[in-house]
Amino acid sequence: MSNPLINETSPYLLQHAHNPVQWYPWGEQALSLAKEQNKPILLSIGYSACHWCHVMAHESFENPDTAALMNDLFVNIKVDREERPDLDKIYQMAHQLIIQRAGGWPLTMFLSPKEHYPFFGGTYFPPQPRYGMPAFSEILTKVAAFYHSHQAQINEQNRSLAQALQGGYESSAPEQINAAPFNQARAQLGQNFDHTHAGFGGAPKFPHISNIERLLHHYVISARQGKQPDEEGLHMALFTLKKMALGGIYDHLGGGFCRYSVDDLWMIPHFEKMLYDNGPFLGIYSEAWQLIETESLFKRTALETADWVIREMQSPEGGFYSSFDADSEGEEGKFYIWTPAEVKSLLDEELYPPFAHHFGLDKPANFEGNWHLHVYHEREEMDARLDKARDILFQHREGRVHPGRDEKILTSWNALMIKGMATAGRIFVREDYLKAAEQSLDFIRNTLWVDGRLLATNGKAHLNAYLDDYAFLLDAILSLLQARWRDGDMAFAIELAEVLLEEFADTAQGGFYFTGHNHETLISRPKSFSDDSVPSGNGIAAHALGRLGHILGETRYLEAAEKTIQAAWSSLMQMASGHTTMLLAVEDYLFPPQTIILRGEPETLKKWQAVCQKNYAPQRLSFAIPTGSEAKVFARARKLLPRKDDLPGMLANRKAEGAAVAYVCSGYQCSAPIMSLDELTKVLFEQAMPDNK
Repeated sequence: MSNPLINETSPYLLQHAHNPVQWYPWGEQALSLAKEQNKPILLSIGYSACHWCHVMAHESFENPDTAALMNDLFVNIKVDREERPDLDKIYQMAHQLIIQRAGGWPLTMFLSPKEHYPFFGGTYFPPQPRYGMPAFSEILTKVAAFYHSHQAQINEQNRSLAQALQGGYESSAPEQINAAPFNQARAQLGQNFDHTHAGFGGAPKFPHISNIERLLHHYVISARQGKQPDEEGLHMALFTLKKMALGGIYDHLGGGFCRYSVDDLWMIPHFEKMLYDNGPFLGIYSEAWQLIETESLFKRTALETADWVIREMQSPEGGFYSSFDADSEGEEGKFYIWTPAEVKSLLDEELYPPFAHHFGLDKPANFEGNWHLHVYHEREEMDARLDKARDILFQHREGRVHPGRDEKILTSWNALMIKGMATAGRIFVREDYLKAAEQSLDFIRNTLWVDGRLLATNGKAHLNAYLDDYAFLLDAILSLLQARWRDGDMAFAIELAEVLLEEFADTAQGGFYFTGHNHETLISRPKSFSDDSVPSGNGIAAHALGRLGHILGETRYLEAAEKTIQAAWSSLMQMASGHTTMLLAVEDYLFPPQTIILRGEPETLKKWQAVCQKNYAPQRLSFAIPTGSEAKVFARARKLLPRKDDLPGMLANRKAEGAAVAYVCSGYQCSAPIMSLDELTKVLFEQAMPDNK
């Protein structure tokens, strides 16, 4: 028994290909069928690592009676939110407008068959009445009856919903971009900070990496502006990183982070591991260690996370896989949990006591009668016994049934990991991390860059890329270029920037749409400026375009970044802490970055580059371009290349002289070439922030 999902490539859709539900993928076949039969559409959106998606599938979609009801009353469409984030964004927003609360996954929406506007929805529905919700079968019957008997009411709601979905994109540009949102965001983050357990808000508690990054940047800005450094904000950032690294949200045996904590203590996670979380985790722990080198926990966490990604998340072809499931053998978290008796059987009398004390095996069970590892007592010094015990348990755990791995390769999520790997590789001088980042970038360029356009995934070729794919990849390339210069990568970055402007820019209002101009027409064309489970695509686009504009001296990129900030300003001022990625672009606009171009012989450049990148300096861009490097020219990049075989834009004027030379620009002002390392060190020292190591 199978349904039309059997022909799809998404692991999530294939999980449902043998349901008794007559599922269809989103497309002309299903949409036309609903219209012809005048049946409402049941739209179910989820992803393969989602625990509650599995629960609802088992309880309802695998139930023949429920499936028969769904097939009789609806045309049923299943969507992988990772393949179709455009549909997910639209219908999550619609859910919030209709139900007046945030959605989630699984998302269950009921759409009119002609216009595809939702008239009712929810997330998880139980098979029997519980949690204050009616049974799913009762929902199905009532929704179908409502559709056929209340057409006029549904049509009126559709019109209102259409206006509401479009109304959020009106912008009110400021007379002058200013620093007010920085202080607003800082105050809001302070109000939401959990002073006892760290993090922002209560359970379920999410990492909010962009909030931590904002606090680190705010600390640097406050120090460099001659004011009192924001020590309290720095504490909030570092305390949160520490509590997460010690908590159960982190895999203390294998490395890597789970998606969020279900409690305030960071103790019990939602056990799925997502690539899009771990890329930013890797970057922020690396940068935090660079700022506070005495915190060995941060370095160990970053290195173990990177090692896990290379070991378990990178395909032989180079791309990074999407996620690991929360469940194994049908149970959430089963792969990760222990009992004291099992651990004691694996560790000898020397190893068990310190391990049990450290991870709480001598305390009551913390997860459904079992023990999930959570650090109760920090290491006072390096303890080889703990590391030996962890290795023994890791090797034993490898023999268990592993959670399912979604081996779909997504461009945007790979970009987040490329940036994380590039950051860790640069800071910790790890060539293997840089190689992993290069392999992922090469995979994207060789397989997902087709006819001058990106594809969103290695699945079906009809899935054209979204804003996040272009913006995140552009940002990732700029990070990787700072770790090492590789011929052709800058030209690829220029290609991406050009497509961003051509395909996604809102030339009237500013900013970028989530979908390209040639994308399938949907009920709304999202253009969001706030962060959600991933950083804001508009924020990253403005940030990366602004930086590329400074590097190349290209005013079109700088103007696009400025227009994006102006378009986002009204929503930015309403809730600055929800737009911390966009604040990176505001920061670069108000305090233009210092750009250092090093030219010369490779071995000498390594020494100069190490000096430039020794300290945490988020407002500094440093590129070491060896003598003789030439940018591989892509057709669309030639307009910015003064000669066919030379470096692009302003880089063409940065000539190599002798063993090494440095060209230092602060914003729009550039100094004379610097010919000695001592002189460069002096310039860097003059612009450095106070030493906090």
